[in-house]
Parts: sequence; C-alpha cells; structure tokens
Amino acid sequence: MILTAGPGAVREILVVLAVALSGLLLALIAAFTPWYQAPIEPARPQVAELQAPPGGAGDMESDVAGSR
Repeated sequence: MILTAGPGAVREILVVLAVALSGLLLALIAAFTPWYQAPIEPARPQVAELQAPPGGAGDMESDVAGSR
C-alpha cells in the first residue's frame, strides 16, 4: 500500500511547522528577555547608618543569663 501526499497536505504540514516554530521563537524571547528596565548606570555604593538597639549589649547579656 503506497500513500502519496497531495499539494494540500504538504501545504498544511508546512503551515503547522511554521506556526510551531513561531511559537517556539516567542517562547524563547519571553524566557530570555528581561522584563524589567535595566539600570543605565551601575549602582553606586550607599552609606548606611548602623545603630545599636536601645539598652545596649549589657542588657542582652543579662537577658541570656536570666533565661538559663
């Protein structure tokens, strides 16, 4: 039994392959394109002010000793 494909079947297969390849291309673009705006210049270091909690370190030691 020999099957032959007519011009309509070949055209349909080519359309299906074209749609599949375009979908794959769109998926790759969506996966590898950054969706956020990248900064134009690199971030500069910022100065942060560090503060000790109220009461100081002496209170923390007494809390630990009191819980034992």
